[in-house]
Amino acid sequence: MLSLHTNFASLSAQNSIGNTQSNLSTSMTRLSTGFRVNSAMDDAAGLQIATRLKAQTSGMTVAMSNTQNSTSMLQTAEGAFNEVTNMLVRMKDLATQAADASSSTDDRKAMQAEYDALGTELYNVMTNTTFGGTKLLGNGTGATGTLSSSMTFQIGASSTEKMTFDVTSNLTSLNAKLTGLSSNFAATSITNAAELTTGTAANGAIDKLEKAINDVSTIRSALGATANRLDHVNSNLSNIATNTKAATGRIMDTDFATESSNMTASQMLLQAGTAMLKQSNSMSSMVMSLLQ
Repeated sequence: MLSLHTNFASLSAQNSIGNTQSNLSTSMTRLSTGFRVNSAMDDAAGLQIATRLKAQTSGMTVAMSNTQNSTSMLQTAEGAFNEVTNMLVRMKDLATQAADASSSTDDRKAMQAEYDALGTELYNVMTNTTFGGTKLLGNGTGATGTLSSSMTFQIGASSTEKMTFDVTSNLTSLNAKLTGLSSNFAATSITNAAELTTGTAANGAIDKLEKAINDVSTIRSALGATANRLDHVNSNLSNIATNTKAATGRIMDTDFATESSNMTASQMLLQAGTAMLKQSNSMSSMVMSLLQ
């Protein structure tokens, strides 16, 4: 029907151009940002899923950092206990030598002097070993450290993903033994003690040192096992985070091949629609020709 008031062809062309412009704008936005979903209107369900996955990935990244820091802390403590072990082994050697009848009084005095110095250094290591400015071990005589109480490691993005590490009782037992095997442990200055001054006393010190060495070995074993576990946790978190990021990308990222094709098709349709709109607007002249 030819009409001056209603140009249906023009209205259809305008509607088509509007839809094409909207699709072209969407394609250009996706290509310029690199994201398929730029607002909730693009994919409401997809955005919700991707946001949840992104939060999980972010939390796991922080948890990975936690495991690395915790591993470093445990390695620092294990290194300190390694030095404690070395000193205890040397003290046991001195006690073993002093317990022998071939050692003279002067020999035992010399051994006692070294034994006293090692006892003082044991206290220094137990008291002043720090990690990040915080005391780590504790000496059982008032100074406490991080290992002096149960520790909880946050090893995941959720509140339930945590790991507890507790060597409190072992550390308390060790400090008691260190206090008993050297009167210079916790002394303000090196004093002349009597652990090795006689063969009998030196022989008794051997048993005390063996027990202390066993306690240190138990703590070091626990530290090493926990550090290894944290290392495995870190590897697992890295694997999960990688796959979760990939899942997020499949939802959020633009497929450039598809969107480039969509943009080209929209541009061609826009050109064709514009041309048809021009043709539809010329239909009014046909009405005028009937009135001539």
